[in-house]
Amino acid sequence: MKFRALLLFLIGFSLLGTAQSITSEKVDYRLPVIAKFPIEPSNRTFKVKVTSPYTLKTDDIIAQSKLDFQAELKDYDKLVASSEVEYQKRTANHDQDVAKAKEKYKLESEEYKKMSLLERLAISDQGKEPKLVIPTKPQYYKPAPPVYSQPDLNNYIIVDNDVLASQIGITGFTREGNYIDIAVDVKRMNFQDNAGQTFANQPTKLIAKVNGVEKINASYFQEFKLLSTSPSNNINKPLSEKNYLNNVIAHINAVLDDNFGIRWTNPSIKISTVKNKGKYDDLEKASIYVSTNLRKLNPENAEMTAAAMTGMQKGIDIWKDTLTKIDYKDKKADLNAKIATYIYMNLIRLQIALSNKKEAEKYLNEFQENMIYMDLSSDEKAELKQFENSIYKG
Repeated sequence: MKFRALLLFLIGFSLLGTAQSITSEKVDYRLPVIAKFPIEPSNRTFKVKVTSPYTLKTDDIIAQSKLDFQAELKDYDKLVASSEVEYQKRTANHDQDVAKAKEKYKLESEEYKKMSLLERLAISDQGKEPKLVIPTKPQYYKPAPPVYSQPDLNNYIIVDNDVLASQIGITGFTREGNYIDIAVDVKRMNFQDNAGQTFANQPTKLIAKVNGVEKINASYFQEFKLLSTSPSNNINKPLSEKNYLNNVIAHINAVLDDNFGIRWTNPSIKISTVKNKGKYDDLEKASIYVSTNLRKLNPENAEMTAAAMTGMQKGIDIWKDTLTKIDYKDKKADLNAKIATYIYMNLIRLQIALSNKKEAEKYLNEFQENMIYMDLSSDEKAELKQFENSIYKG
């Protein structure tokens, strides 16, 4: 009995030692976003010209504010004199107003006395019995002298064509040349009331030429769109126009970036590996090659990206070589269908991530040819459908 128990323990330990432990990690990387009109690095320069109705500067507002203050100071003595004259008029009229109030009270009291007791009680209950209301005697309040305060710049659109031009640019480009010539024409913002709400538009035209060849000629913000659920006389129009203008400039920059800009995304993918030491060291090394070099991709450094792709290929080659040695029919084989599943999933994920759909489709087809031998989990089946959508519908 002891011998049989020992034998069963050793067999179980042996099976445990050869079990394949598949683990996964999420790998973040940077991927270039291809512009509609790619520009060579040596030509990534631009210039911008903006035409608009905006000419106001902060210095202009402050200067006008100070002029207005000086005008208030100059008129202050007149304002005081005018207030004194008005006070004298109200004082002179006060005695007449008192006399009129007393006469009114006298007449109402006489009429009240002629009423029956019940009528007087009814009027009294309503609080309408005669009352003497003497007008308040006028008091004089001297106007306060003017005090200067800085203007609220939020009530102004402080911008001009040069400032607007400085806010327009292309990611990855400099203003040190004119390979891309950009012209932007911005009209004044229009407000329109409809059903108690405010709608607005701001017609804007963008023209961009690359080395003299027109690539963009488009108009934006022509249609009236909802701006506020309040009517236009209840909103701060200068502030609304300033915010709207910011949206216009942001849209122009987005269009320029889509067409010419040097940009990237920061996605992530899952990379799986088998952790058993010894037999699967090469496969673990392959996953390390791929994951570490994925992180090295740098859209701003072509040399670094090329080196990363070379390093990644070392891992891909190990995976591809391993796939030629898979024994799909023997579940106990070191390189069985379970190993093939995670390698194929890695390869398909990676090629989709790198936008190599033809390569991804090739591995997907190979994977599907051998699926009869694979015991896929529900998560793996769901991911397989995602692969198909990315390759054929994405």
